[in-house]
Amino acid sequence: MSAARSLLEHLLSRAESARRRGASEQVGLKPANQDDYRALASLIEVEAFRAEVALAERAGAIHVSRDHYRGDGKTITMLRVASVEALARHLGVSLHEDRVRVAERTLAPWRERFPILIDVVAAWRAKRTVRQAGPEAALDLADAARAVAARLDDAGSERILRRESVRLFGDSKRLERITKWLHILVTGELAASGLSDEEVWAAIGLRREPQPLLLAGTGTVTLAGATLPLVRPYLGLPMEAVHAITTPARWLLSIENLATFHDAARAPQAADGLVIYTGGMPSPAWRGAYQHLLAGLPAQAAVLHWGDIDEGGFRIAAAIAASARLTGHTLLPWCMAPGDLPVAIIQGVTPPKPATLAAMRHWAEQAGWHRLSTELAHRPVKLEQERLDIRLPTSEDTARAPC
Repeated sequence: MSAARSLLEHLLSRAESARRRGASEQVGLKPANQDDYRALASLIEVEAFRAEVALAERAGAIHVSRDHYRGDGKTITMLRVASVEALARHLGVSLHEDRVRVAERTLAPWRERFPILIDVVAAWRAKRTVRQAGPEAALDLADAARAVAARLDDAGSERILRRESVRLFGDSKRLERITKWLHILVTGELAASGLSDEEVWAAIGLRREPQPLLLAGTGTVTLAGATLPLVRPYLGLPMEAVHAITTPARWLLSIENLATFHDAARAPQAADGLVIYTGGMPSPAWRGAYQHLLAGLPAQAAVLHWGDIDEGGFRIAAAIAASARLTGHTLLPWCMAPGDLPVAIIQGVTPPKPATLAAMRHWAEQAGWHRLSTELAHRPVKLEQERLDIRLPTSEDTARAPC
């Protein structure tokens, strides 16, 4: 980029900022104060700079002040905007307000369904980026809205990520490229959510490969057209086919991570309850199967969840707790409160940053875990589930008061 273009673009940016503030758009700058101008090392470069500035002046984009009393009389002392629109045309760029207006029109069909888009456009209008992108990303965001809406309208089943991408866009990798926008639409938040890409896909029923419902325990499960006994160490079932369960289980424990699920499913105590793998963030199809399992539990059975002690883990817990409430159950935390953790492990971990801790506590509150949230405030801990040894509930554990 030439020194003249760099200064003219800087001038346009300042003029647009002034317009947004309601100030005069005829802002100016002195080339002599700008690094790009001072870096001009030869007469040829200086003459090229003057020629580019003259073209912008001739286009009615800028006013140019020159020193007619010293040197050759051509020295440029000040550049000032004459017309913001003319300067943008001369540079061959769209004004920021025009780009925002186009973005707003592009996203308008989705604004009612995804109110977070109002915040996105407001951020762009204030010239703030969202996920390191400006209004030029509106088409990607609109495609993300189309994808999320399609999955929410088909919440009873799961789809394979790349097949769904082909179905919607004719491009097997399109969904992966716009995943940062899926994050915003799925969570309804501009800030980072603490969820991985895979967890965001799962939240709307997208998987890289088919994901069965993994279940360990005792009892029978009724599928579409068949009744099967639960077997050890676990049984894998198509989620949308689960209709009901009959079980003597004293507790139901959902587990966020696969390695921990496998270890728990093989533990002798698993015979006393049901252990179910969430697959990270539970999908709509998983939540439907989960509600069928809850409906078949004995009335006195405890409903528990064990996940990572971090923002994503508590966000996942809040989603499961909402599903439990729909069937009249209260979800309790398992091995997720600081007081439940071995002292040696707590002493060896780095506490979460204040913003992360605030998000963890928020989602713990959303899960209904008020006591746990308070405990986190006094003993901040951030810990992956796999750091802990397997421990499954006993009758004494399940009788304690909710957190």
